[in-house]
Amino acid sequence: MTPQLQQAIKLLQLSNMELAAYVEQELEQNPLLEREEAESTGSQPGADAPSGEPEGDGAIADTRDLTAPDHLPNGDDAPLDADFDNVWTDDGPGESDGALSMWGVRGGRGFDAGDADFEQTVSRDVSLRDYLTEQLMVDIDDPVDRIIGVHLIDMLDEAGYVSGGLAPVAEQLGCSEERVLVTLGKLQSFDPPGIFARNLAECLAQQLADRDRLDPAMRALVDNLDKLARHDMAALKKLCGVDDEDLTDMVAELRSLDPKPALAFDNAVAQTVTPDVLMHPRPGGGWHIELNAGTLPRVLVNERYYTEVSDRVRDKKEKSYISERFQAANWLVKTLHQRAQTILKVASEIVRQQERFFAKGVSHLKPLVLRDIATAIEMHESTVSRVTANKYMATPRGTFELKYFFSSAIPGKDGGETHSAKAVRFRIKALIDQELPGAILSDDRIVALLQGDGIEIARRTVAKYREAMKIPSSVQRRRAKAGMS
Repeated sequence: MTPQLQQAIKLLQLSNMELAAYVEQELEQNPLLEREEAESTGSQPGADAPSGEPEGDGAIADTRDLTAPDHLPNGDDAPLDADFDNVWTDDGPGESDGALSMWGVRGGRGFDAGDADFEQTVSRDVSLRDYLTEQLMVDIDDPVDRIIGVHLIDMLDEAGYVSGGLAPVAEQLGCSEERVLVTLGKLQSFDPPGIFARNLAECLAQQLADRDRLDPAMRALVDNLDKLARHDMAALKKLCGVDDEDLTDMVAELRSLDPKPALAFDNAVAQTVTPDVLMHPRPGGGWHIELNAGTLPRVLVNERYYTEVSDRVRDKKEKSYISERFQAANWLVKTLHQRAQTILKVASEIVRQQERFFAKGVSHLKPLVLRDIATAIEMHESTVSRVTANKYMATPRGTFELKYFFSSAIPGKDGGETHSAKAVRFRIKALIDQELPGAILSDDRIVALLQGDGIEIARRTVAKYREAMKIPSSVQRRRAKAGMS
């Protein structure tokens, strides 16, 4: 890969905060770059879903003139979207390694000597929000539960409690309050223990349960914290069914718990996420998608200064340096423009694909994979993957990272509607839970039943899902139920 292509890839996957830090460094290092102060707070060009095409010429105001062909460096540089598979030699891995982060080239070096310094400008502190989000992505694979989980994470106060009721979340996402409550129960198993509690008693109960100490006596003590605050020990002994010594030990254990689990983290969870993309309903129906002008670095090439310096420089080495800096400045401006338009194009297609979710609620979130978006907009999957990481979109149903709209899918029979993998797993579990001792379902029989419901699935996939849920085979279940009878 050329250094310019490496730079384009690098900028595409950065978050808006990381991009701002990178551009700030470039402004310090390149005398031909300058920051353009925005004359207005108007939004950047956008697109209307479902067409996904930018309005007008799609150019960004501060790069329109500078990205003309006669201003761009010559060479055989690849475009921003390219097939990045197998771009590495035997010295390093290929794109197929999945989570590989292409921050540089062989030996950990970047496309220029400044990469190491840039990485030091990015904070390594892990906030509680990031910590919980990582657990959300690992422990919960249902896309509906993930989106509900994102909202609940954003509702946490500085102590780690869910502030506000669950009804507003259900109303905003278009789902039942019971579904939100079930998801909350899953999140309450996250680390640190006691997180996502709605009150002090629930927080302490979660921590005791995590220690396997939430017995009936402890439950009674936690449910009567008001009496503990009044030092009404006689009433507590009666309610808990314990003597003085046991009650003293129980109170000591209660005081060893953390009533504010979020304070163990240096950073507060209630961080404001600045969206990269803004989404608004159109008066005539549909959606308008635009880039958030506040997250777009506005930089220009100072051509007047370049001309002045070029006329005065006589030394060959200095001329080479000025020429290289001019090309680097032009390429950065072009790459920033390409990055912005790529984000807009991907976001517009996501909105088109998930239109039912935005219109009707979270229960209408459809299975979606990177390939679906890549095929629709004629880009490579690796490009879509980079765009959707660390990029957020503000929508009428909340602010979401673009990757939350993706989930694995099981194809429908005869090309019918697809089904989320999570829903299929629930269906398999339900079938097994309902089976009778004399009619144990084999994996082949489960396949037949699912196909009868329009779900096209292989036997090995059923076996994989069953084993992941720790459900024994049909032979083992038959033996177990025979022994119980």
